[in-house]
Amino acid sequence: MSFFSSPLDSPSFRLAWLAGLSKKILNAGSKNELLDLIDDALSVPGPGGDQAVLEGLASLYRGQVDQVGSVFDQVDRVGRKGLPEVWVGDTSVLASDVVNAAGRSVTQMGEAFQGGATVLLTLADAIGAAQRKDEQGRGQLLEQKKTLGGKDGFFDDLHENDEEEWDRKNAAHFGSYAVDLMHDAVSEAQEATRVAARDLNKWAAEARAGKMETSELTAVDKLMLADTGVAGADTELNEILTAGDLARASTRMDLLSLDDETAMERMLAKSDSPQERAYLMKALAAGHSVTEIGEFQNKIHGKDPDWLRRHLTPVVTAADSMNDEGLGSDGSNNNKDYVTFDGQRWVQGGDGSEGTCVASSTVTSRAMVDPLYALDLTGGPDGQQDDPEAFKQRLVAEQHRLHTEGDGGKNWGGMGPEGQERINDSAVGGATGSDYERQDLNSADDRRAVLTEVEKSVAQGRPVPVDVSGKEGAHAMTIIAQEGDMLQVYNPWGSTTWVSEDDFINGHMGKASNSDLPNAYSVYLPR
Repeated sequence: MSFFSSPLDSPSFRLAWLAGLSKKILNAGSKNELLDLIDDALSVPGPGGDQAVLEGLASLYRGQVDQVGSVFDQVDRVGRKGLPEVWVGDTSVLASDVVNAAGRSVTQMGEAFQGGATVLLTLADAIGAAQRKDEQGRGQLLEQKKTLGGKDGFFDDLHENDEEEWDRKNAAHFGSYAVDLMHDAVSEAQEATRVAARDLNKWAAEARAGKMETSELTAVDKLMLADTGVAGADTELNEILTAGDLARASTRMDLLSLDDETAMERMLAKSDSPQERAYLMKALAAGHSVTEIGEFQNKIHGKDPDWLRRHLTPVVTAADSMNDEGLGSDGSNNNKDYVTFDGQRWVQGGDGSEGTCVASSTVTSRAMVDPLYALDLTGGPDGQQDDPEAFKQRLVAEQHRLHTEGDGGKNWGGMGPEGQERINDSAVGGATGSDYERQDLNSADDRRAVLTEVEKSVAQGRPVPVDVSGKEGAHAMTIIAQEGDMLQVYNPWGSTTWVSEDDFINGHMGKASNSDLPNAYSVYLPR
């Protein structure tokens, strides 16, 4: 048993190696060189995976769908009976709300099992097809090797007659094609695996109530917290507590002293709405002390859900935000949603005039993960303000503070990668428990390879800064969500929009900014 991995274990290295071999085979100058190159190609591992095992797992997932349907029928019958306004759970939520949340949770569970089965079947088919293509390529290589015969001796190799030259060139042509088949097999298996990982990670993140492993809350409390979305918006696109929030809040709940735990439970029970309750837990997830959370509740208690949304959730995703409405004259998506507070955009410099894109993206990212920070900006010191001009002044001051902390350029323009990483560590990572690490993206292959980690991060509610460039300069934005093969991007010009994975990979990021800034050249991954 070897404890050392081969470079060929990496699909990306295999792709580069096979691409190089295909060219070398085509240009082989002798029979012996060609035979050596064919042996090199045959030594490359084929696509891994067991199609039958994947199909079995898919069948197991699909077999759970009917059982989930039976649970849904039972929940639905309870909901139809009409429940009195009784309170349940440690945090005192309405029983009728719990039943509705349970119904949605069961529906999501069924969708997850069905979706997971579909993902696994699709992956099984893709792996099987890739392995067959690889076998076809290997078969052709073996055939060419047989046609060429054994290696020539030293003197035989010095002279090649016309017939031998024809055989060599013919074998080189078919051998190069065979290696191309093997290359395509690795590429197709790698892409199928990436897509499956993306979709399964997303389904795992959607198993939300299970993220709260704390024993300090009842199952009812966990269900309601996981199900609560911002007011007036699609709940599935706008849950207040992300999967990462739920896990961190659970961990921090278990670490509280008995007095703090009791105080936290009292605050949750005192809350006037599911949204208030969820924002308290989001504050805990962001690392705030129980004392700070108590002061926060004093500012938001009794506020209606719309007020809470405006002051505490900068980005609200519209249900139609992924619709393709074409491109504007500047090359950006027509379908974009402005990020505003009382009409004032969350925009760099307050009006778009400054070059503080890095600091401004970081400010909005922190406000998305930390409701106390968001309220300081929107509501002011007492948390009660509804003044867009005062908000603008506080927003710009905070952008300037982070720009200075990151050693940004003069006249509020530009910031280097070290400063960008540092302010994301302190401002965003301080709330999510993450340490950001820059990753350069020098090619389409680099961008494709990083997508799985980017998408897993945003599914957990951890924003991923992305830098884009073009002939005219560079710009910083943030990837904040993922649905299917679409990525939601916040642009500190004050808007959000969706781009496809293909846009990210192949230099079409101008859809989130403008056509002068098409290429994603780095991301900062939360680790």
